[in-house]
Amino acid sequence: MSTTYLPRQMMLGEGKLAHLDRLASELGVRHLFIIIDHFLVSPPLNYDQKIRKQLSKGVHLTFFTDFQGEPTTEHVSEAVDRLHQVKANGVIAIGGGSAIDLAKAVSLFAASPHLDWEEIPHQHQLNRLPLIAVPTTSGTGSEATKIMVIKNTETYVKMNPGHKDLVPDTSILDPELTISLPKKFTAYTGLDALTHAIEAYISTKATPVTDFYATFAIEKIGKHLPIVYQNGENLQARETMQMASCFAGIAFSNASTNLAHAAGRPLGAHFHIPHGLSVALLLPFVLRFSLDSAVERLSQIAILLGEQDRENQHLLAEKAVQRIEQYNNQFGIWQDALAYIDLDELKQERHTLVEDALNGNGIVTNRRIPERRDIEMLYLSLGEKLEKQAKSQTV
Repeated sequence: MSTTYLPRQMMLGEGKLAHLDRLASELGVRHLFIIIDHFLVSPPLNYDQKIRKQLSKGVHLTFFTDFQGEPTTEHVSEAVDRLHQVKANGVIAIGGGSAIDLAKAVSLFAASPHLDWEEIPHQHQLNRLPLIAVPTTSGTGSEATKIMVIKNTETYVKMNPGHKDLVPDTSILDPELTISLPKKFTAYTGLDALTHAIEAYISTKATPVTDFYATFAIEKIGKHLPIVYQNGENLQARETMQMASCFAGIAFSNASTNLAHAAGRPLGAHFHIPHGLSVALLLPFVLRFSLDSAVERLSQIAILLGEQDRENQHLLAEKAVQRIEQYNNQFGIWQDALAYIDLDELKQERHTLVEDALNGNGIVTNRRIPERRDIEMLYLSLGEKLEKQAKSQTV
């Protein structure tokens, strides 16, 4: 029987950030080390001022913003050194998945300085500092997962060690904090969450428990992502997206992602593409590749996304793929990709990308196991699609 790991405590709703002082007190934190995306402490957002207002004068604060993009082992070392200098005894992450993943690593290595990265998954229990996650996007689901993604600056390898004790002690999902997310990144992060949910649902490691969280997320994202894309100030839709992203995180943290993430990570790393955009680009091609091996599950996904005709299961499965393609059209995904991807370089570097994909996670949990040539065809198909997009824009 499989084991499912869930968040310890999750607070969802408008204004929930006001509970931060009480939560810090319950965790025994006297000095909070706050890892926060740098733009969140700059005008006009000034989240540092908001945080100070929520905490009593007895709680000391140190803000750490010296990171950009994906967190690295160097960022972890710098943050841990700074935490020790100020003698903080608790960590809070405010931002996207990068801030939360960095905070997971810092809370761990601040308390366990002699632990090796490779040892993390094999420990019975991890010794770490108290950890609170406050996501400002609805995408990675890191506030609910037992995984962190950290790039090794010596080997350039993305490490993603997992352990049940990496799940934050508390997650605060306050939709007011996502209002400032730009339209493009609302789409990118939302499609990342949708990809998490879909891949968890069609994963070979799926369970009835992960199915519950995944199907909830698929249905809610399918309905509410278009709403927040058009009106980012719709707090009710923003709140639903936060909950759906969190549920998708629970689902994939326990059931794993699949080929879209395995092939999307090297694509994103090579062309410096935002993560949500890179997996959204590949998801329709991956689903079409897997279709015959996942007809029943894909047909259910089509229904969750609003398809009404339930007579032909195979046709429904095809409509699920078409729905994803429609989202990419609706949210400008194909067009945005051309700002990052050089099509000639994509073709030339496809073998390197294939090798990286094969060495990553997610291959073995795909319903149809790809060969090297299959992954190569994903990149070639993407290139053909983007070439057509580029031509259509010049007409």
